[in-house]
Amino acid sequence: MRCYNGSFNDIYNQITNDLSKAPDVNIGEWQAIRGDIPQADTIEIEDVSFEVALPAGAVTWAGKVEPNLPWAEEHFWERVSRIPYNPPPSHVRWPYAQKDNEQHTKNEEFSHTYPERFWPKWAGGHIQSMREGIRYLWGDLDDVVHLLQERPGTRQAYLPVWFPEDTGAVDGQRVPCTLGYHFLIRNGRLKIVYYIRSCDLYRHFRDDVYMAGRLGQWVAEMVEVETDRLVMHISSMHIFSVERSKIVAEASLI
Repeated sequence: MRCYNGSFNDIYNQITNDLSKAPDVNIGEWQAIRGDIPQADTIEIEDVSFEVALPAGAVTWAGKVEPNLPWAEEHFWERVSRIPYNPPPSHVRWPYAQKDNEQHTKNEEFSHTYPERFWPKWAGGHIQSMREGIRYLWGDLDDVVHLLQERPGTRQAYLPVWFPEDTGAVDGQRVPCTLGYHFLIRNGRLKIVYYIRSCDLYRHFRDDVYMAGRLGQWVAEMVEVETDRLVMHISSMHIFSVERSKIVAEASLI
């Protein structure tokens, strides 16, 4: 396990340095697209963990993380809008949007979206009463907030993004990179723990960190507590192998 600390900029530089020395790994696929494709050739480090202080306020947080604005803020508000967008309107403005995205759509919808996973009761056009699990009704982000409001000391406030339909990717579909978010309040301060299976340093990392922190800020405001910190665990941190010269150059400047 690689545990990093310091400011976000310090952490980013440490990850950059370690990735610059990491081996090439061909995973045989990319975003559920299998075959001999260049995106399957990656540079990877495993089990990346870190924590950073989470301030109040979007502007302060953005200054620390430097996400792709305004897109990251626009998409964050789509995620907490209580509307299960698919596709979310901002997807056409994602800085790295490309035609390959069309391969992940069916009837002009993506295999999943974060607004759908945050608000699953109404996703896919179903009504709330139809959303039942093995024994109980499904919950959503509002239910997590209500749980924290009623039982602020709880250890049960978890918002899953990985659903049973993702398990095994049985239809060959693209599945979420994010596994879920755990919220914990201690001494009147909220910590958000972000679990993610896969993260591209150049295309997703800053935005993923930013939107996870914004979610922590949003929940803290809803529950009327202060923010504490963001803890993040990443199983695979990677870039494409063709970007090795770029990351080696960046590491040499640190």
